[in-house]
Amino acid sequence: SGGKGGQNQNKRDTGVRVKHGPSGAVGESREHRTQLGNKRAAFRRMGESDAFQKWVRVEHAKAIGALDRAVEEAMKPENLEVEYGEG
Repeated sequence: SGGKGGQNQNKRDTGVRVKHGPSGAVGESREHRTQLGNKRAAFRRMGESDAFQKWVRVEHAKAIGALDRAVEEAMKPENLEVEYGEG
């Protein structure tokens, strides 16, 4: 009991639990009267969780590493064509 919704919380199934599979991060909410309000709150909590934030940092580092490798590959002399204009 208590909180927004009062007795309405017991009458309606509006609680939401979301889980991000790759990170295992979970967000839950049941304090709003609507399922949409709970979904928004649950997603926000999941996104702010330590598990999700750690996953984002790891994925970002992987992406940066892949980008660095692609740039290095593209800049190899055998992949460059140099043209000289008339001066």
